[in-house]
Amino acid sequence: MTESTISLRRKIDSCNDLQSVVRTMKAMAAASIGQYERSVLALGDYYRTVELGLGTCLRQLGPDALRTAEKGTNEEQRTGAIVFGSDQGLVGRFNELVVDFAVQTLSAIPGPAQIWVVGERAQALLDDADRAPEGTWPVPGSIQTIGPLVRELLVKSAALHDQGRLTELHLFYNRPAAGTGYAPVRQRLLPLDGAWLRQSLDIAWPTDKLAEVLGHRVATLRALVHEYLFISLFRACAESLASENASRLAAMERADKNIAELRDGFEEAFRRLRQSGIDEELFDVVFGFEALTDRPPVRPAERRATSS
Repeated sequence: MTESTISLRRKIDSCNDLQSVVRTMKAMAAASIGQYERSVLALGDYYRTVELGLGTCLRQLGPDALRTAEKGTNEEQRTGAIVFGSDQGLVGRFNELVVDFAVQTLSAIPGPAQIWVVGERAQALLDDADRAPEGTWPVPGSIQTIGPLVRELLVKSAALHDQGRLTELHLFYNRPAAGTGYAPVRQRLLPLDGAWLRQSLDIAWPTDKLAEVLGHRVATLRALVHEYLFISLFRACAESLASENASRLAAMERADKNIAELRDGFEEAFRRLRQSGIDEELFDVVFGFEALTDRPPVRPAERRATSS
């Protein structure tokens, strides 16, 4: 089907409108990446402070804390998992990567696993993999809305843990990575067993001053553990959101490039068609003039051959 200049102009205008939308989404994704990356950096310092406090508390509580934690490792394993995905599309294989990684990892863990998911897109993929989640939460739209989500997840997991229905809790999310943009990772959040306690005890105090816990040590330890769990979930969600926007930015950059190439093709076809129309009109004028002056008409092909 032969294109007309009108149809080509409409396609060019549509490309320009679509490219404007894509570039707006690119700007929004780039701005969102910045706020989430800054929050992760800020959490890193706070996380380090909590780790130092935990190590100090555990050293002052002594071996009893380690023995108490190791007694709980003989419980029947009941695994739970939280998968962070996205609600919106245009993110490439962001959801496919984290869901495939979670399904493969949980398949290697004995026994059934309870799954909770953040993001409707990831929920649909889990349903397709016969791993239907038991609960779904919307993806936070900003830094300010991450906190309420994390508190709700902590309340849910704590209730199941107290009921004996949850002994292990794993987090699955995409973490920003240099070069590739992001990569799926797993973090075991629970249990806080002997291995976790020994790891906390190995954290050295950064100065030569003697650290000491003021007040009730057990109450302080519980508060620090709560902060550790909160920060771990908050950071996982923030890193997932940063990765999501990085994936969206990459997808929008590819779309911008493809639209530009498509528009260039339309503009080239428009110029050729327009020039062809102008040439035909000029030849018609010359042919008519020569006919009116009783000169032998010269066909356009003959005129081109003569001029060459």
